[in-house]
Amino acid sequence: MVSGTPKTEFGALDIQKNGAMIGVDEAGRGPLAGPVVAAAVVLGKSAPGGLADSKVLSSKKRAGLDLEIRRTCAWAVGIVEPQRIDEINILQATLQAMTEAVQRLDTELGCTIGEVLIDGNMTPEGRRAGWRWPARAIVGGDGTEPAISAASIVAKEWRDRIMIQAAQTHPHYGWERNKGYGSREHMEALRVHGPTPMHRHSFAPVAQANLL
Repeated sequence: MVSGTPKTEFGALDIQKNGAMIGVDEAGRGPLAGPVVAAAVVLGKSAPGGLADSKVLSSKKRAGLDLEIRRTCAWAVGIVEPQRIDEINILQATLQAMTEAVQRLDTELGCTIGEVLIDGNMTPEGRRAGWRWPARAIVGGDGTEPAISAASIVAKEWRDRIMIQAAQTHPHYGWERNKGYGSREHMEALRVHGPTPMHRHSFAPVAQANLL
């Protein structure tokens, strides 16, 4: 399942007269392995309090909020795998993941989208085919806009689950701990065991490991 709405449908969502406001954020631009994941969220009227940038929350708090967001809000995720990241670069992959997340949520909602608020200084508008919604980039939005905060939490938790599961297949790299980032443990495993299909082979440390 990559999207959902509360059982009470639109009555439970904070949809304004001019349409739904969607918050969007991504997780996983910097790691050496794994996908980039974007989430899109429309807050429910009973959305949890305490929403904040996922990076400042404890893992326990973030996991609890993730469950509450997905229970009370409308949400969707977009996932772009490492092979595609290598083909189009991480920026374009991030914009693609955002586009896919909003497309799925738009389909799920079936109502007018008023505005899409995106964390950062750039939107997919004019940069990715298929983007057709009014969008506004907000630097630091994951800490100031609750809908973006919710999206940052869902994206982070979704990607972490992917990496923890991948660690069972590729146990040498410590992904259950480093989530694919270039930790000392991960870098040493790259040197000894080489890259896997989960690695981003266009990223310099992985490309260098391919030459060893």
